[in-house]
Amino acid sequence: MKKEATKSLIALKKARTSLDKIISMIEKDQYCIKVIQQNLAVIGLIKSVNLSLLEWHLWCCFVDAVKWNDKKRMNEMIQEVLTIVKTAQNK
Repeated sequence: MKKEATKSLIALKKARTSLDKIISMIEKDQYCIKVIQQNLAVIGLIKSVNLSLLEWHLWCCFVDAVKWNDKKRMNEMIQEVLTIVKTAQNK
C-alpha cells in the first residue's frame, strides 16, 4: 500500500493546509463564498482519499480473503463496506 498511502497522505496534508487557510479566512472575516469554495475543495480531497482507501481495501484485504476462501471474513468485509457506503450516502 506504499504508493497508495503516499498519495493519500499528500492529499490529507493538502486538506490540512487548506483547513488552516479556511480558519485564517474566517478570522479575517473574508467573503463567505470564498470560504465556502475552500471548504468544498477540502471536502473533495477527503472524499477522494476515502474512495482511494476503500478501493485499496477491496483490492488488497478483500482479495486476500477471497484467495484464502475465508467465507466468514468475506461476509464480514462485505457488511463493513456496505456500512461505509451507507454512512457516506447519509453525509
